[in-house]
Amino acid sequence: MTSPTASATAAIHYRVAVSDLHAHRFEVTLTVPAPEASQTLSLPVWIPGSYLVREFSRHVGVVTARQGQREVPVRQVSKNTWAFDCAGRGALVVSYPVYAFDTSVRAAFLNAQRGFFNPTSLCLRVHGKESLPHRIEIAGLPKGWDIGTAMRAVEGASQQFESADYDELADHPFELGPFWRGEFVAEGVPHEFIVSGALPILDGERLLRDAQRICEAQIAFWHCHKSRPPMDRYVFLLNCVDDGYGGLEHRASTALIASRRDLPRLGQNEVSDGYVKLLGLISHEYFHTWNVKRLRPDVFERYDYEQENYTELLWFFEGFTSYYDDLFLVRSGLIDEARYLKLIAQTFTQVLGAPGRKHQSVARSSFEAWTKYYRQDENTPNAVVSYYAKGAMVALALDLTLRGAEKTASLDELMRGLWKESGGGPVSEAQILRKLTDLGGELAAQSLSTWVHGTDDLPLPQLLERMGVRWGHDKPTLAQRLGLRVSESDGAITVKQVLLDSAALAAGLSAGDELIACNGWRVRKLEDLPLMLDQQDPQHLTLLVARDQRMLTLTLALPTQEGAARPVCLGLLDKAPARAQSLRRAWLGG
Repeated sequence: MTSPTASATAAIHYRVAVSDLHAHRFEVTLTVPAPEASQTLSLPVWIPGSYLVREFSRHVGVVTARQGQREVPVRQVSKNTWAFDCAGRGALVVSYPVYAFDTSVRAAFLNAQRGFFNPTSLCLRVHGKESLPHRIEIAGLPKGWDIGTAMRAVEGASQQFESADYDELADHPFELGPFWRGEFVAEGVPHEFIVSGALPILDGERLLRDAQRICEAQIAFWHCHKSRPPMDRYVFLLNCVDDGYGGLEHRASTALIASRRDLPRLGQNEVSDGYVKLLGLISHEYFHTWNVKRLRPDVFERYDYEQENYTELLWFFEGFTSYYDDLFLVRSGLIDEARYLKLIAQTFTQVLGAPGRKHQSVARSSFEAWTKYYRQDENTPNAVVSYYAKGAMVALALDLTLRGAEKTASLDELMRGLWKESGGGPVSEAQILRKLTDLGGELAAQSLSTWVHGTDDLPLPQLLERMGVRWGHDKPTLAQRLGLRVSESDGAITVKQVLLDSAALAAGLSAGDELIACNGWRVRKLEDLPLMLDQQDPQHLTLLVARDQRMLTLTLALPTQEGAARPVCLGLLDKAPARAQSLRRAWLGG
């Protein structure tokens, strides 16, 4: 048995010091106990779960190195890679500062109120030594600050944490600061909730209760109370900001960001839309503990931190997770059926209102995530479909197809079956289709393949009707009628996006245009345009537009409501057949 001292000696060791709060700087000291004669170090260019090359190395300062008293020359060989010529058997000690001022969940942040980092932003990878144990020591914490992480604490070593290898190290974010901390147990697994930046009126006990219900429902879903979850402990790291939303999954934790206004407040029992959104985020990232962190694309069996890692399966790992996130809110009793139908109607509206769904499949969207979905611009709605949103629609269509068949099955069975067959490991599209064939027959597998590789709309109105759910449409907004997406600020209306085959495009409007006047009247809100109609010609609007300091006059033909993309509205069918009601109860009740 290896002694703690021997383990510490063999481990790759990082000392992460809080160096300068106001300059937002960490100081990292990396010790490689037994370096190669020619040792290479590199910093990842991306973080798993966020499919964009982010160039974290741009925040690394001057790198220096030594072996004992000997200064080791440092040679940078690429944007994120350094080489060191080592001598003898002495440990290589590398030092470098890292600028940390990214408030997202993907990188690193430090100021006088809090610190946060993902090791992929701070910890150079020691080539050839990735399989060794890796330790992180936190130093220089201000008085009153604490450490939050799911990484295993080193017994008998203050503020030190250890992982089995570099991949495990990379998968454990750290929260630093004077945060709020709460705990609960779900199906025998200790869970910790760390909240930074919350208002004093945070109802932490309610947050814990609601999160516990989600976690218990998901553990029961995957393991049916028969086997232990894959993590011994789980940590939620929530950063509260004035305006923000997002999350990033990890194997035993998640980093979350949300508006502090969306958190539950003492003395308030209602479930606001903002709180439902936060609960959906918690549910989404927790579901990833199984679906993407363990059950994952076969090409992700080992991550390549140096470049893009391509897969066509994000519709399954992100889209199907997006389907289950809100579904678990209704299954765990946090929202009712009507609230859930409203949420999925919003997803349908998002997808059906974007022309890009006719030009890109969700499989292609997955593959091109690195260059398209994660690099959105004014043309994104016309060229890209969200593998999150349409992937969730595909999951719903597949689930309802399986549930409505003569040989009743469900998407739940498919997910659990894949988990069991893969041993909670990598899977391919072929494996997914084979398992689906076993459950629902070849037709179900063919339908799924067509949906994910094609661009046709899904047969959801008919499938929902089998569950006793009515598909309808609400009145479109003026922006939807015109095919416009705008921002309104201080009385200025700026065009952000113009959709293909729209009245706005036919009129010649372009992203970046500012709408100044309509039919000779100053306009400050888009919805005010109909108030300025000319009764002699009510179907046309004369717009005064500012573009690149020039004033242009454009004529816009006002389309009818029937010809516009209209918001989807879902409701329960009156007097639905008994079979439909039974199927719906099984679907929403799990």
